[in-house]
Amino acid sequence: MTTPTPDSPAPNYRTGKICYVEIPAVDVSVSANFYQTVFGWSVRERGDGSTAFDDTTGTVSGAWVLGRPPSTTSGVVVGIMVADAVATLHSIVAAGGGVVQPINPDETEVYALFRDPAGNVLSIYQQRGLAEQEAAIGAISATER
Repeated sequence: MTTPTPDSPAPNYRTGKICYVEIPAVDVSVSANFYQTVFGWSVRERGDGSTAFDDTTGTVSGAWVLGRPPSTTSGVVVGIMVADAVATLHSIVAAGGGVVQPINPDETEVYALFRDPAGNVLSIYQQRGLAEQEAAIGAISATER
């Protein structure tokens, strides 16, 4: 996980918190580029030379692993929070992924299943109000420059 800086808030550690994920990959650099491009994940090289990631909050980390079959069915599915599900699905396709289950307009929750370039099935979940919250944070950051 990302090491907190003096300016960052203390991590929210709790028993039961998901903190590390290994994602099967066929080509680590392709997978790393996909998640960095689509979701803004930070990609880094570990001391052992493996490629790891931190999510946008810096509280979930993981790595892409070779030699493990992709999770191609929707058994246990990891969901990734997004501000705009429609735009994210377009980004997923543009970056080499695919849509497995599109957004259902009849559902009260906005989510979809997608396949990454290695074939893993994950989901996106559009958090209500997140787009507005992120826009407000962006506006504040822009005025501080």
